Amino acid sequence: MSELHKFLFEGLPVRGMLVRLTDGWQEALRRRESAGAFDAPLRRLLGEMSAAGVLMQANIKFNGAVVMQIFGDGPVKLAVTEVQPDLSFRSTAKVVGELPATDGGRLPLEIMVNVHGQGRCAITLDPKERLPGQQPYQGVVPLNGEDGAALHDLSAVLEQYMRKSEQLESKLILAANDDVACGLLIQRLPIEGTGNLEGGAPEVDPVEMAEHYNRIAHLASTLKQEELLTLDAPTILRRLFWEEDVRYFEPMTGLDGPRFACTCSRERVADMLRSLGQEEIDSIVAEQGQVEIGCDFCGQHYRFDPVDTAELFTDGADTPPSSSRLQ
Repeated sequence: MSELHKFLFEGLPVRGMLVRLTDGWQEALRRRESAGAFDAPLRRLLGEMSAAGVLMQANIKFNGAVVMQIFGDGPVKLAVTEVQPDLSFRSTAKVVGELPATDGGRLPLEIMVNVHGQGRCAITLDPKERLPGQQPYQGVVPLNGEDGAALHDLSAVLEQYMRKSEQLESKLILAANDDVACGLLIQRLPIEGTGNLEGGAPEVDPVEMAEHYNRIAHLASTLKQEELLTLDAPTILRRLFWEEDVRYFEPMTGLDGPRFACTCSRERVADMLRSLGQEEIDSIVAEQGQVEIGCDFCGQHYRFDPVDTAELFTDGADTPPSSSRLQ
């Protein structure tokens, strides 16, 4: 079962989280198969994005969707992950070219997305209940480092984002295959303010605290992707931090933990069709006999026959029940 583990280092402004998406990630891939499975390197990227998105949502406890987008001028034009406040996630991508063949099933970002160095990563925080005039917050960072060199993997991009946008030093390890998508996040918190998750860190020397964070981040960096994919969470944390004073919290699983879920619905599709206008919809029905919309996230198909489309632009109380069903 997919799980999220939170922990903190006693007396230090350092916290961590480890996520393992198992059944949820497998369900996401299974749903995608109906619309055509992505190539292995893209599946790995989307798995890492899903794990990272869950970590970021759990980290900020935001009452709204956290949306992560990677876009550029490579064969993968767009990859996106959306995570809701209840840690449900969904991911998809838009591909316009062929990815190079690879034996290991991994390709760096500069081959998939950032071919000419113009790729970007955008993190959007979209509140559930917006105030009048309120817009979603969005932070954007390039897929290149401060020296202009291309960043090869997602973890380096997101570390740069958290350092620039959140002003927090972070260490992020990500890995994914077709069975599991995982992530380990270690983050240094400000000494002033909350101090750590409990707000109980005593006053300490900032230099000393930096040394503590650097030590813990170094320990995290020794974790190999293969270990992250194959070992259970308690084993990973015990091996990495057995000499540290760590407080572990109850793992979040099941309905309280990360899981795949799509927010698409027939009602939302109907609203989208209305926005296109009756003339456009009527022309599609005249040409194809119906309107069919597939969800890129979960593969669900919604079909609207002539009776359904007529209902879209009339008062529902004066029309017969829908003659088509969710497919």
